[in-house]
Amino acid sequence: MLSYPATISLSSRTLNHLADRIRGHRQQRKSRWRRLNPGRQALLALAHLRNGDTYTRLAAGFEIGIATAWRYVQEVIALLSAVADDLDSAMRRIRQLAYAILDGTLIPIDRVAGQRPYYSGKHRRHGVNVQVIADATGRLVWASAALPGSTHDLTAARTHGIIDALTSADVMTFADKGYQGAGGSVRTPLSGGDSGRSCHAGSGRSTGRTRRSAPAVSARSPRSRPGRSWPSCAAAHAGPPRSCRPSSSCTTSKPPATQDEKGSMGSVSLLMQDGSGSGRWVSTLRIGP
Repeated sequence: MLSYPATISLSSRTLNHLADRIRGHRQQRKSRWRRLNPGRQALLALAHLRNGDTYTRLAAGFEIGIATAWRYVQEVIALLSAVADDLDSAMRRIRQLAYAILDGTLIPIDRVAGQRPYYSGKHRRHGVNVQVIADATGRLVWASAALPGSTHDLTAARTHGIIDALTSADVMTFADKGYQGAGGSVRTPLSGGDSGRSCHAGSGRSTGRTRRSAPAVSARSPRSRPGRSWPSCAAAHAGPPRSCRPSSSCTTSKPPATQDEKGSMGSVSLLMQDGSGSGRWVSTLRIGP
């Protein structure tokens, strides 16, 4: 079997902190001998939790049994869970933030018995859903317990009471579109045609941009008949009609220039002529700028 050196994107401070926790736990239990010292056990656990190395590979690399590797990792997880803050304790620090960031992540897992609840259709793999709260720089402040991977982010946040806690503390919180409808102090971006606006609070709508009214659609003008004028010609077209019936003709005539032409409104009159050659003004169409 071959081995190769690898790295973990963590500092030695993290390793020493975890090793001290393991050492204190062993002294409390009066454990006299272990296959790995506290530093090596901490390194094994971090390799599994950070890099996702399997128990089989870790057992071969550290020259221990697979069951021993599993037991060492589970022991470290229990130690870290015991010192982790719950949501109420974390809210004391979150209240001091300018704003918080709420997001969910899927931690991949192997297939398990009764695997359907753990399959995420979004990520197309099995995993567990973990909700995290970070500060403005992206540093982790709090992480929730794991839920099955098929759980929606908004459902998971409500299950852990995150939305109510952030709203009660009046902490401005930004989240992605998966949390739309959360309400309270959670702000999410708008989707689709509302992309021109910035964000909205939960299910409410932003009023930052004035909604444009839809242009009025004029009804289709009726067919003209011989000897009959067409009064709806001006209303059906923005300009003069393209064609008329043979029995009648449409012409346009503009009155003398007035002061209105220098302003924001002008006028065009439409003259209809019948077969006898006599004409009469039908309507005056006001044209905007």
